[in-house]
Amino acid sequence: MNKLLQIFLPLLFCVTVANAAKIKGHVYDKQSGEALVGATVLLENTGKATTTGLDGSFEIKGVNPGPATIRISYLTYKNIRKDINILKEDNPHLKFYMESASTDLNEVVVRATAGGSNDRDARRIEQKATQVMNIVSGKAIEVSPDLTVANVMQRVSGVSIERNSNGDGQYAILRGMDKRYNYTLVNGVKIPSPDNKYRYVPLDLFPSDLLDRLEVYKTLTPNLEGDAIGGAVNMVMKNAPQRFQVNANLATGYSQLFFDRNFTSFNSSSINSKSPYEIHGRDYNATQADFPKGPLDYASKKPAPNLVGSLSLGQRFFDNKLGVILAGSYQNTYRGSNSTFYNTAVAGTDKYAVITSKSYREYSEQQKRLGLHGKVDYVFDKNNKLSLYNVYVNLQNQQLRDALGTTYNGVYDPANGNAELTYTTRSRLTKQEIYNSTLHGDHNLFNDKFKVQWSAVYSSARNEVPDNTTISLNGVEQNFVDKRTTLVNSAPIQRRWERNTDEDKAGYLDLTYNIFKNTNTANKLDLMFGGLYRDKQRSSFFNNYTLAPVPSDISKQYGVDFQNYTDLNLVVTNPTGAVANPLTYDASEKTSAGYGMLKYNADKLELVGGVRVEHTNQDYSLLFPAGETRPNGSQVYTDVLPSVNAKYHLTDKAQLHASYYKAVNRPGFYEIVPSKVVNEEYQERGNPDLKRALADNYDLRYELFPGASEQLLVGAFYKRIKDPIEYTFQPDPTRGQDIYYTPGNFGTAKNYGAEIDYIKFFNKIGVKANYTYTHSRITTPKSARRVNATTGDLETYLVDQTRPLYGQSAHIANLSLLYKDTKKGWDVQIAGAYTGERINTVSQFLDNDLWQKGFIQMDASAEKRFAKNFSVFVKANNILNTPTKLFIKGTNPANDKIAEDIVHNGQTLIRADYYGQSYLLGLRYKFN
Repeated sequence: MNKLLQIFLPLLFCVTVANAAKIKGHVYDKQSGEALVGATVLLENTGKATTTGLDGSFEIKGVNPGPATIRISYLTYKNIRKDINILKEDNPHLKFYMESASTDLNEVVVRATAGGSNDRDARRIEQKATQVMNIVSGKAIEVSPDLTVANVMQRVSGVSIERNSNGDGQYAILRGMDKRYNYTLVNGVKIPSPDNKYRYVPLDLFPSDLLDRLEVYKTLTPNLEGDAIGGAVNMVMKNAPQRFQVNANLATGYSQLFFDRNFTSFNSSSINSKSPYEIHGRDYNATQADFPKGPLDYASKKPAPNLVGSLSLGQRFFDNKLGVILAGSYQNTYRGSNSTFYNTAVAGTDKYAVITSKSYREYSEQQKRLGLHGKVDYVFDKNNKLSLYNVYVNLQNQQLRDALGTTYNGVYDPANGNAELTYTTRSRLTKQEIYNSTLHGDHNLFNDKFKVQWSAVYSSARNEVPDNTTISLNGVEQNFVDKRTTLVNSAPIQRRWERNTDEDKAGYLDLTYNIFKNTNTANKLDLMFGGLYRDKQRSSFFNNYTLAPVPSDISKQYGVDFQNYTDLNLVVTNPTGAVANPLTYDASEKTSAGYGMLKYNADKLELVGGVRVEHTNQDYSLLFPAGETRPNGSQVYTDVLPSVNAKYHLTDKAQLHASYYKAVNRPGFYEIVPSKVVNEEYQERGNPDLKRALADNYDLRYELFPGASEQLLVGAFYKRIKDPIEYTFQPDPTRGQDIYYTPGNFGTAKNYGAEIDYIKFFNKIGVKANYTYTHSRITTPKSARRVNATTGDLETYLVDQTRPLYGQSAHIANLSLLYKDTKKGWDVQIAGAYTGERINTVSQFLDNDLWQKGFIQMDASAEKRFAKNFSVFVKANNILNTPTKLFIKGTNPANDKIAEDIVHNGQTLIRADYYGQSYLLGLRYKFN
């Protein structure tokens, strides 16, 4: 790197102007010594000016020798004006140190919202933070290619993301720990999840332009909730600026996928949010007339362009005592994917699965994402402050999945184009929303000897899937021509309603007592204690109906006897609905916690240590049990969670950061309710005996902050998890041929690794790079088959297999190249993210796990600012059209009959999803 710089920098930055001089220099923050990016450097009475680059440097060419006056200005800093003498050549390198006009960031407090909207402040917060963390600033988010928080997460070291069905990020995996091991905060307050199964929050609900910054905690302190073995994600929302500010943008774009095929949709306007049972009562016998035809009314055409926009308004009033910020974001996007999925089964004593059929699927999804944020804070005096903030996010996803299945049986003849087909269409409308309201107070008493922080919180999360409809038709391929025939008798039309609602009421209290503070040295000792109480209530509803053609219509042919699915004459085979089911339940979880910790600061050493105690009372009650032996259940336990964080300052810019903490991972309600339901290709079941997982976590990191917005972080981590929760396929104890997907606890797992995070700027060029290596091991039982030597019968036996944790990639890397010219108003970024191979689905059978192939995703963005506060920006995502591919690490010779390219290097392709590129062009307006 140094040699390259020695070659190229002289070429880029040492061009001279004939018969004229030039001056060079740097601009720094006076207190921290950090370089200031974007400061204006003006040579008075010459008309020559420039701005400092990403490393704080500036250069003005073509100036006349002699006396001159230089002026430096930068927002929130005091101006500098200095007389200089310009020489014909060999001018001395100028250095200017600017003094901040506002209060510095002296301390980082969990629920604080000061600073962090620009890269410089984000690095300062990282440097001063008690726990090990990474931060993405609001400015970095704004100029990035990412529209949702989930996609922003993939830029953080040690973080990989799980994609949804249209290729966007949805869940975060921190340091190889599955999404279940993390929790999500808004301004330091935990929020509930609308997910119908799990605790973790789908991060694609949140538009990224509502954020002031995104914080990722990789270690915990006693005042943080203890259920984060992997880590925690804190979304710090926009805060009121000191003077009136407007930030607005509007953009449109398109998905490449729909240049090549149509978008298929259904009529969702007629969908009933409630099932016939809810409308008419439990004893009501539903008929076809109770089911709107909209979910079966399909249309295929090119979609409208995507539309994205946001607006924020903020200001402080009454001598900065009252702050008000209002922000909103709306996104209406059309996305999708083309997917090929191969169904498999392990036959006889074969080691690897044989492919039995194929399903080609086209997903079409319209996503409407709404985010609203409002905050009011009032500073009574230097010792008392109140704030009230509200956040509401809503995601409505209208998805149609059109599938064409091919069965590899005796009829299958690829050479002559003959096969048995199945056409399956699923129309699904999913509505998810989260609301959070927090009243927060900060009070300093007795001359700053005693600090009180408190929060009163109400949160709710809701997930609703009304009238989820699936229909299947038989079909044939003859001489390479496909044709639909009759309804599939063995798969009647499914119409089902699902809904779940979480309500959280919580109170937080944090007290800090300053035992002593030596004004002559940096010595300071604080005693901190506090806790929380949360009452979570969940309500879950599930209702399912099956419809089939009347006997006289069973043999009717598509395209001959009926032209559209809405023409079908159907009868409801379970007219009262599947009311008796375990997925209609009420549940609650009451969590109480208390902590005590000491915080000691010396000249070189910072030490924070203490213990947290959390008591959990979780229960469920099935409202309409269907013969379950345990229709009611509860889990009550108390966990003692010690932790210690130590930071040693090697210099004012370099430090060592070490941490130990104990953490817990609780089962979700869905996981312990004894339910049975088919969601995708397999049956899922709950496990009332599922236990919580406990983990010991160790961290060590070297941290260097050489300049503004720059850093070098090198760290290592180790986690030992007792009773980790993993999902596996298991055989039914009474019907061994039936398998189901269920959570379980599996002994003790270990997870360790190392990571490096590097940010460096060279005037207008910047590099952001990180790499994480993770290694984990867990041992779980797998099934294998053999022939009994005595009876000659086929028998199943269990074998322990050691493998990585579900979702853990050995290698994760990010590389972003940035170009910034503050004078000409350019911001350009090219971002690449690599995720190594990882287990996607844990198989029941030995060596048959589904692995996701390693992939590189490339995105880009650019913004050009003009006069009058306007700018134009473009964003391009998934430039390489990177697919998601799943495979088995092995081959079965029986799969050779399939005339498709699915076997490579001893691996068998099981699924491939392609999403296409997406593009966005927009206009931004800023006033401040």
